Amino acid sequence: MGYGECWALQRALFDAVLRAKGARTLFCDGEGAGGVRTAALSLGPQQAGWLLTVEHDPVYTLGKSGKESNVLVSEDYMRSIGAEFYHIDRGGDVTFHGPGQIVAYPIVDLERLGIGLREYIDRLEGAVIDTVAEWGVGAGRIAGASGVWIEPDGTRARKICAIGVRSSRFVTMHGLALNVSTDLRYFNHINPCGFTDRGVTSLERETGGKAGMEDVKRRLVRHLAEKLDVRIYK
Repeated sequence: MGYGECWALQRALFDAVLRAKGARTLFCDGEGAGGVRTAALSLGPQQAGWLLTVEHDPVYTLGKSGKESNVLVSEDYMRSIGAEFYHIDRGGDVTFHGPGQIVAYPIVDLERLGIGLREYIDRLEGAVIDTVAEWGVGAGRIAGASGVWIEPDGTRARKICAIGVRSSRFVTMHGLALNVSTDLRYFNHINPCGFTDRGVTSLERETGGKAGMEDVKRRLVRHLAEKLDVRIYK
């Protein structure tokens, strides 16, 4: 799915959850932001929000506090390699999304989950750590650097999953991007997440074998449900 279309859908759902705070049911009929249809969206008393999972067409995104100096090529060059560029409203610096990468966008009311933003990010990281562990890949955290890292305490720390969120009135949007079979050459054109001394990696690079996207996504969603203590259903 193209990034712009998905971002518009995120904003429509985000606005729906904001309007539903404190209300029993919300119905949004018609077109939402960016012309995305949001017919018959409902948020019942036991619902916390939505989870979107997607693979994007190649795109670079720069967070609201990111430094443009971490983007090492021009937008013309990005277009020449088939990638788009967006300056967006999440936290964090610049990153890449593309095929072979699972992007998960939880649009949820943290008050309904009974957790704060820092704990929420910890739980997202924990879900990814548990997911990649199913392929025998050990991962962890680095203090002061969001996301999930391989060999976080070593000299070859490399990021397998980026995390960047936005929160308003404890409602979240944006989320995480887990590299499964991503073409990592795209990261050569940026300082990923603003770092110049740490690399990026993927599940397939770490295991040396193929990992099915649907299988990884299914396990990631299961671990997100466990960590957030919710039931995720279609």
